[in-house]
Amino acid sequence: MRHLIYLAVLAGCLAGALWLEPVLRVGVLRQWRRLLLTVVPIVLVFGGWDVAAIAARHWSYDPGQITGVRLPGRLPLEELLFFVVVPICSVLGYEAVRVSLRRRRSRRDQEAA
Repeated sequence: MRHLIYLAVLAGCLAGALWLEPVLRVGVLRQWRRLLLTVVPIVLVFGGWDVAAIAARHWSYDPGQITGVRLPGRLPLEELLFFVVVPICSVLGYEAVRVSLRRRRSRRDQEAA
């Protein structure tokens, strides 16, 4: 089971953030093109960085903590998913704060009027 820990952590992060979409209606997933424009550069830059570090033997992964599925450049699947999941969770969190502050300001303005 140890080989699934990385995936479990990523799934937990995603589950912890995805509820913001339907509950607070942040609209991140509806704007999937904008989300792609955010995530793709991160995947390319940091994925490329990891592949280069792996090739230079500056970076490695504990085989006991990953599934063993390797992508081109010997990049573990979990690492690619990390570069997708963490930005999505970050954007969801950021937008949730924006929506909450906007609603709070709106309520305060209505009370003041």
